[in-house]
Amino acid sequence: MAGVSLNKARTIVRKTIAKGRELELKPLSVVVLDAGGHVQAFEREDGASPGRFDIARGKAYGAVMLGMSGTAQMERAEQQAYFMNAVNGVFGGAVVPVPGGVLLRDAKGAVIGAVGVTGDTSANDAIAAMAGIEAAGLTGEV
Repeated sequence: MAGVSLNKARTIVRKTIAKGRELELKPLSVVVLDAGGHVQAFEREDGASPGRFDIARGKAYGAVMLGMSGTAQMERAEQQAYFMNAVNGVFGGAVVPVPGGVLLRDAKGAVIGAVGVTGDTSANDAIAAMAGIEAAGLTGEV
């Protein structure tokens, strides 16, 4: 199963947090999942609440397991709440369908994982995630 390398995952985390500091965002938590939904890397900034791991993971998990960005999941939830409720039932309530869950794609467009960022607004979380993804030379789908 293809996935994001540990080196690239660490770059994503480091550069996402750096972008958060540059934009003066609230403390961020960043997780990178591989194509199977397993944690490849995670960091929680000083001052971020302890529950942020689960939120970041939920954003990324929904993206990788559904093959849909957090933005697309939110739109789907707004249009068909029953679908996202059913999905969350299937995945044990682990999906957080909002921006900040970003699909990772390789140069050929294949999904290789996902990034989840939480701590500030969902829109700002996604901006920070994209900075990290681009720094790692990957393509993100917000």
